Amino acid sequence: MAQDELFTVNADLAPPPERTESNAGEPQADPASSPLAVRMRPRSLDEVVGQQHLLREGAPLRRLVEGAAPASVLLYGPPGTGKTTLANLVSIATGRRFVAMSALSAGVKEVRGVIEEARRRRQYNTENTVLFIDEVHRFSKTQQDALLGAVEDRTVLLVAATTENPSFSVVSPLLSRSLVLQLRPLTDADIASLIERALTDERGLGGELTLTEDARAHLVRLAGGDARRALTALEAAADAASATEAKTIDLAIVESTVDKAAVRYDRDGDQHYDVISAFIKSIRGSDVDAALHYLARMIEAGEDPRFLARRLVVHASEDIGMADPTALQSAVAAAHAVQFIGMPEGRLALAQATIHLATAPKSNAVITGIDAALADVRAGLAGTVPPHLRDGHYAGAKKLGNAQGYRYPHNVPEGVLAQQYPPDELVGRDYYEPTQRGAERPLAERVPKLRRTIRGER
Repeated sequence: MAQDELFTVNADLAPPPERTESNAGEPQADPASSPLAVRMRPRSLDEVVGQQHLLREGAPLRRLVEGAAPASVLLYGPPGTGKTTLANLVSIATGRRFVAMSALSAGVKEVRGVIEEARRRRQYNTENTVLFIDEVHRFSKTQQDALLGAVEDRTVLLVAATTENPSFSVVSPLLSRSLVLQLRPLTDADIASLIERALTDERGLGGELTLTEDARAHLVRLAGGDARRALTALEAAADAASATEAKTIDLAIVESTVDKAAVRYDRDGDQHYDVISAFIKSIRGSDVDAALHYLARMIEAGEDPRFLARRLVVHASEDIGMADPTALQSAVAAAHAVQFIGMPEGRLALAQATIHLATAPKSNAVITGIDAALADVRAGLAGTVPPHLRDGHYAGAKKLGNAQGYRYPHNVPEGVLAQQYPPDELVGRDYYEPTQRGAERPLAERVPKLRRTIRGER
């Protein structure tokens, strides 16, 4: 299900108008009928939550919002991180008329109409305009080119928002005329702060309802760093509570208003360890369906996907190893994919690796082999390297007997010959014991033959 379809309520809300305007210099009061996310939109820098990397003292965006050094801006970041809010604040701070357009519905004609109106207002009323364009990456090259002249001569102060990397979705001339600023997803603490403000502020719910801790935690998790999504869910839950004259929004009410149940999973508690343990043991037991179930539970609960990828990489060597050498490749590829594309798409790579590992033949010969070798080393069985194996690439090595008598395996047709490799104390010690499963089956025959040849036993 797409994120925008998460909430089952408010489906009948009218879409935003193609173009909205507000007068310059003052925040506009939103009517009580407006969605909660609109009513709670910050009206000053003090109310902005998150994006401190762009709003600290002296930062370009803060200077712009405070009215200094006006410049066109491309705000790049995920939904619900404050792009529209910041555009409004730029308008207020610079005393400019604010015009908002969506690239989803506006064409070249509408853009040119706004620019012409801005030009007339500047010429006759000395009134300047902030033009906010949402989803600017959806504009064609021609539509983006239509903005260039107005941005160049500052007929409009452009604030454009995009959820896609502008380096790939915005034409170079527009990029070169704009300041590109990347917004980050809001943290859980940021979202919790917004929810608390909406509960108590007169613009929001005015303190008429309280929220239980588990309901608050569920709202924060549902938000996924998106302020608008959090406030939409809170508003839906508040409406449901009011309908039953309840004064407290509990977890059951939140679950009843969104089509997503709370997953009982504490990333810092027993559930974390229990579920990841069940996940690994299901893969080890080759139960692919159970493994996918536990993976889904962890993904849905917001577990760090990098943690899941790391566990898959470990498991690929620990419980599969040489029975299917490609398992490690699959797990490492999944880890790279998660790092590269993030979530939610990263779930596909995690699922593919989980299926591969769960259905692969199993062997613990890798972990038992290395652990047996480590045990001997820790017990003091670490004798000197045989002289013929030592480095002979330095002056005086020959006088010490280093590298003398070494036999080069490639000089014999079989590529394997009799020669001592371990220290004297470990001659005849076997660590790796291949199984009869998967790709280790031929190794179970080959390794003993190699040992006999190397040890001169044939």
